[in-house]
Parts: sequence; C-alpha cells; structure tokens
Amino acid sequence: MSGIAASRQRAALPSVQALEEVVGEALERARALGAEAAEAGLSVDQGLSVTVRMGEVETVEHHRDRGLGITVYLGRRKGSASTNDLSREAVQAAVEAAVRIARHAAEDPHAGLPDPEDLAREIPDLDLHHPWGIDAEEAVRLASACEAAARGHDRRITNSEGATVTSHEGVRVYGNSHGFLAGYPATRHSVSCAVVASAGEAMERDYWYTVAREPEAMEAAEVVGRRAAERALRRLGARKLATRRVPVVFVAELARGLVGHLVGAVRGPSLYRRASFLLDAAGERIFPEFVRMTEHPHIPRALGSAPFDDEGVATREQDLVRDGVLVRYVLDSYSARRLGLRTTGNAGGVHNLTVEPGEHDLAGMLREMGTGLLVTELLGHGVNLVTGDYSRGAAGFWVEGGEIAHPVHEITVAGNLREMFANLRAVGRDLDLRGSVRTGSWLVDGMTVAGD
Repeated sequence: MSGIAASRQRAALPSVQALEEVVGEALERARALGAEAAEAGLSVDQGLSVTVRMGEVETVEHHRDRGLGITVYLGRRKGSASTNDLSREAVQAAVEAAVRIARHAAEDPHAGLPDPEDLAREIPDLDLHHPWGIDAEEAVRLASACEAAARGHDRRITNSEGATVTSHEGVRVYGNSHGFLAGYPATRHSVSCAVVASAGEAMERDYWYTVAREPEAMEAAEVVGRRAAERALRRLGARKLATRRVPVVFVAELARGLVGHLVGAVRGPSLYRRASFLLDAAGERIFPEFVRMTEHPHIPRALGSAPFDDEGVATREQDLVRDGVLVRYVLDSYSARRLGLRTTGNAGGVHNLTVEPGEHDLAGMLREMGTGLLVTELLGHGVNLVTGDYSRGAAGFWVEGGEIAHPVHEITVAGNLREMFANLRAVGRDLDLRGSVRTGSWLVDGMTVAGD
C-alpha cells in the first residue's frame, strides 16, 4: 500500500500551448535542414489503474508517457524518428535523424502531407477534458465496492477476476509545414468487474463495465458489480446445441464488432493491398435499404469525438452507408492517393460511427426473431477480411417464441460477412455508446450454429 500513499497527487499535464511550441520548433528545425515538408505529433498522457481481487489490492499502476514523432519529406522520400525526451537538444536530434533517414529512403509517389484544403480551419471545443480528482486510495475504495457488490449479490458468485478502476488524461498536439498547428486535451475513465458463478460443477464467467469522458457520467461502481454478477448467474445451466441454421441476435456490444469488420474491410490499406472482401464495393448495396451508418465526430463528450484526425484533416458528419449502399471508403491521405481518391478524414479511425437505430429494444428484437440464438459472448479471432468468412466461438441464450429458453455455451456461429450484412433484418434501439462505433443489437438471418 506504500504506492497508494505516495500517489495522492498527479502532476498537471502541460498546456496545449506549451506542446505547440515544441512541435513548432521541430518543424522549424526540419525546414532549416532542407525538408520540403514536415509533420509532427506530440502527446503527453498520464493515468491511474487499480485492481482489487477477492477483497485484496492486486495492482496499483500509475503511468506518465510522452513522445514526439517527426516525419520529414525530401521530395517523395520520407523519414521518421521519435523521442521521449522533449528537451530542445533531443528534439533537434530526432529531426536530424528523420532527415538522414529520408535521404536514404526510396521514393514513394504517394508520400506527403494532406492537401492544405483538407486541413481543419476551425477547431470546435468538444468538451472532451474532464479530469477525475481521484487518488489511488479512493480508486481502491471504488474497486472494492464494485467487487463487493458483485460477490455479495448471490452466494453462487464464488470467485472473481477482479474489479478495476482506471482514470486517463492526455493532451495531443499535431502540426505540419502547411501551417496547421493545434491540439486538445481529453480524458477517459472506466470501472469494470468480472466474476465467476458456480452451481455444482458448473462455472460461468461474465463481466460488465462503464466508461465515459466524465466521471459523473459513469454508472455507479456498485451497479457495475451487480450487473456483472447478474450476467454470470444467468449463464448457469448452459447447454450445448445441435448444429442448425437459425437467425441470430448479437447484443449491441458485439454488434459493434461487426461494424468494426466492415470498417476494417473498407480501410485504405486493406483496399490498396487488395486484401478485402469489399474491393471496389463503393456504390454497391451491401445492406438492406433501411441501414444507414453516419459519422458524427463533433458530439460533445462522446468517446469517438475529435475536431480533426491524426493528420489535421477536418472531421465532419458524413455517411458511410446510406440506404444500404456503401457510399465511400475509410481513408487517410496516403491511402487515398494510392487509390486515386481523397482523404475522408479518418487517419486514426472512425469518429462516432453510428448505425441508425430501429424501433425495438433487446426484448423486442427477440420477439422479432421468434426462435433462434441470442449471442452475448464471442471467442476467438476467426474472421477473414480477405474472404469475409466468419467463424467465432460463442455463448448466449436459446430463444423460443421470442423468450429466452435457456443459456447455451461451447458453440460456434459461422457465416460470411457479405451474407450477414445482406441478411441483417433489424437493428435495435438499444444503442451502446461506449466507443467510437455506436450501434444497437443486430438480428441476422440464416447463420450456421455449430454444436454437438
């Protein structure tokens, strides 16, 4: 516990202005050394993570990281270097190293900065910075309360993988020789818990978590613990299933992964490497007509919000799928040039990509399905983005007449992503907002469930 007593106060992060000065000096040094163009990103992050398991403090971790990455361009030759030392001498040495590397690099006709007209000119304040004045002692108290609520919920909760409280705060600045220089601070906090329920020789594990920019927006620690316990308990008595072809409902937190597979397949590197099942699919209907997916990057306090992407390109509200049609790809400036297209402002990923919700909550989705499988956990990594083949270990519940009949485990759900997208029957209104992809549950027809 000595680490707790020693860590009551975290140092303040440097200001955006202070980091802008460092980035500006790096760019000036690159120009002085003959670089025709340059870009630099600087971040400083700090955080606290505490885990309590079986009533005992298991870990107390503090981190404080910082780093500068500099990239220079000599014509179409590119060189990059980085440093964790932000002293003037170390920054200058990193710039000099990048220039040396560029002199020996092969020419790449697609290398270079984003086009100036694509850069953000106005930087909206998205209210992303909400520091949590929590020290390690208070984090231990919250984690203990979370786990105690789970373990005390029912005597069948017999073991715990622990409860964890995290608090993260960072500031990032990006600049380039087109004159762009901006940054912003952001926070992210979470509480999570995973426990094991037992009945006879049967044991089942489950978890729950809450995450938000603002500590006040998270669920109470005790609520997280009880939810984890309830989820583990409801899985007791799980059975296997005989192999069959049935409709499947993916709960919202798992449906988010299906959207992630779509994004992975339409990212620039997958496309210019010809390693995607959605090659040349822009303009093609890949979902039913009711499906719409839109990025909303400027939602205040949302986890996927950003005023500009990792290259300083302006983020904006834009559809990815409209009326079931894939209307664009997900590109940074390099991949856009490789494909003869224009950046979509997605260097670093998507920003609050939201699947337009339907009319049903999860209970309504089960009634819509009638008889089939509700998937609440996926295992393994059996997804091939080149072919679209999908096969994952799974657990969840067998549903009959729109009502849960019994839990199931040790099964596999399989299909092909193209067919799964085309066979999407409904999207729930139970939006999961805990990430950069926001969606409700999905009802997909015609999947193979393999068991006994």
